[in-house]
Amino acid sequence: MRGLYAIIDSTYIAPDNFAAVARNILKGGCRIIQVRVKGFPIEDIMEEIREARDAVVSGGGIFIVNDSSFAALESGADGVHIGQCDGSPEEARRILGAHAVIGVSTHNVREALEAEANGADYISFGPVFPTRTKKDADEPKGLAALTEVADAVNIPVVAIGGITVATAHEVLLCGASATAIISDILLSGDIAGRVAAVISAINRPHG
Repeated sequence: MRGLYAIIDSTYIAPDNFAAVARNILKGGCRIIQVRVKGFPIEDIMEEIREARDAVVSGGGIFIVNDSSFAALESGADGVHIGQCDGSPEEARRILGAHAVIGVSTHNVREALEAEANGADYISFGPVFPTRTKKDADEPKGLAALTEVADAVNIPVVAIGGITVATAHEVLLCGASATAIISDILLSGDIAGRVAAVISAINRPHG
């Protein structure tokens, strides 16, 4: 779980465009893609989820579904990313199997340590910066809190929340293994180009 973690969010992308956007993200060089559906039941768009999954897997990527372990199972996803109210990593593992990738959203050190102890393969932490994607997001945590969480756990940390091409490298310097980016990519007008730019920024030498 390293580098860029791209999220296709239904806030910005209609479900019938999920697969096309996934292909553009892959074209830009990103191999970790999550689909996040908000505002309506994910079960209503399983065909579109499967199409996105097929696009990602055929392109050599890892496909993650947000929130729903059952949707992840039904779509053939590589794993699921769950929030604090979406059940436990153990439950997700029982549904998806031993080889599934299980991620958990966290907002502080306590939640991060609990997720690790309960079998998460990775955690996300944020929002690091102010974000426009989640209307009910917590107050920004900042880079110092990201560093604290990254130092506290022994599993990969994906920084999330308000991260752009300009700050993608910065969060990795704080100990994050990967950076999740949503609106800065999806609203760019050139998804493949923006992804490539982010990856270039991430791979910039330290110092």
